[in-house]
Amino acid sequence: MAAGLVIAQLRAQMTLPGHAAQPPLGLLYITDYYASDAALILAHLQQELPMVKDWAGTVGVGVAANNAEYFDEPGMALMLCDLPDHQYRVFSGAQPLAASFEASSALVHADPQTPELAELIAEMAGRTKTGYLFGGLTASRHEAVQFAWQQAHENTAPEKIDRVSVTHKQGVFTGGLSGVAWSSEVQILSRVTQGCAPISKERKITEAEGHVVYALDGEPALDILLKDLNVSLSEPQSALQAVRSTLVGLTSAGQQGVGRTGSLGVDVRVRHIVGLDPARKGVAIADHVEAGQKLAFCQMSLQAAKSDLRRICAEIREELEPETLSLETAHALAASEAEAAPHPARRIAGAVYVSCSGRGGPHFGGPSAELQWIRHSLGDVPLVGFFASGEIAHHHLYGYTGVLTVFTTPA
Repeated sequence: MAAGLVIAQLRAQMTLPGHAAQPPLGLLYITDYYASDAALILAHLQQELPMVKDWAGTVGVGVAANNAEYFDEPGMALMLCDLPDHQYRVFSGAQPLAASFEASSALVHADPQTPELAELIAEMAGRTKTGYLFGGLTASRHEAVQFAWQQAHENTAPEKIDRVSVTHKQGVFTGGLSGVAWSSEVQILSRVTQGCAPISKERKITEAEGHVVYALDGEPALDILLKDLNVSLSEPQSALQAVRSTLVGLTSAGQQGVGRTGSLGVDVRVRHIVGLDPARKGVAIADHVEAGQKLAFCQMSLQAAKSDLRRICAEIREELEPETLSLETAHALAASEAEAAPHPARRIAGAVYVSCSGRGGPHFGGPSAELQWIRHSLGDVPLVGFFASGEIAHHHLYGYTGVLTVFTTPA
């Protein structure tokens, strides 16, 4: 029924003036309530939408569609893209990206259980001309599935299947990376928004081993953490409660860390604190650390998340809007949210938004509040996405962030 409703809505839109009648690429996101039926859903969509030759997508604990989020409930979001075949390639572990295709950027979905995932993401970024990836990690309490189907490169055409015969040949995968690589003709603008705020100054890691930081600016890391949190191990219950609500913002040398305004920079990767070492005064975090990196303790912040989301939307809007607008265009761009609609001055053909599962639902103050902020800033642009267990941007793996990417048309 959910797939039928999605198909009906899309068919109605394709009859409207200016809408594509034969879009070849579908971006499909489902919540984990539908994960066990992923192959059946894809097969049904392929049969009902035969003009769509290629498919990509994944599963999340929530999905986004235009200005609404469907979080921790059955949900399905599908956006059809009208692009020439030579401008994109769908890839997966079973169907790697061909060396003959010159990728400029890529939308990437990944299984969080994949070994050496950070290295795979960096390697994939190295195969693109700009080094820019955007996307996220599947988030599912059931099967962590990904969709990846490039019909032109498959040996078999879509056919009706039953649950018993489902295999990777039907375009549903687990493990590794999949997604869509874009040529340089596909123009994108992408920004990362952080959902945390620093509670301490940024310090240099001066001693570390593996996942444990032992010294910050030459002082014991655990002592600095307890001092910043104003707690003591002599009161372990309150100290552990404070530590559990604290995260770590990591930045490599030479990258943008905590800004002058006290906000986290785009290169900051937020990680959990996973343990303490009272004997050696160490703090263990969920990432490999090295001496020379920068570190700041931080916490989830609704105000910081809202402010940063507004910032990235404003940056995208300002980059797309011409310096001089006609009176008619200015009025259109200043329209109320109810009147907001795509406008040539914004040049946005569509958008993909990947947000952390820790940001969804009530974190922004109410259902769909996060998506409403984006719509208010960018207008009623076609948008799909999902709530992930980790976000991908540039060649990094992030946490507690949102990655907003818009596809643009020529000026």
